[in-house]
Amino acid sequence: MTPFGAKLRELRQARSLTLAEMAKAIGVSSAYLSALEHGKRGRPSWHLVQAIIAYLNIIWDEAEDLIKLSRVSHPRISIDTAGLEPSATELANQLAKSISKLDQATIQKMLDLVKAKSI
Repeated sequence: MTPFGAKLRELRQARSLTLAEMAKAIGVSSAYLSALEHGKRGRPSWHLVQAIIAYLNIIWDEAEDLIKLSRVSHPRISIDTAGLEPSATELANQLAKSISKLDQATIQKMLDLVKAKSI
């Protein structure tokens, strides 16, 4: 599941909406919406995110948070380390190889570290 998918499901369920109801209202299939929630589809388009925001009547900070989550929710990414130090390439490869074996606490620590450096 992606961060966007988890938030979308949370918002949909909080409003007691079925996948079918929401999918019809925003113009996608319920299968696509389910795949988006489960992280089996790529990052949603800007237009789809806007349709979701309008349909769920989300405003201000919550809408901005959903937009930000959509930008960091591509379930299959590639990392270009060309021109970086060899250790950057090693890090990217080691992470790709071992991320499925990391526990949530370790992932969160690594995420916090990377976020702190990108400010």
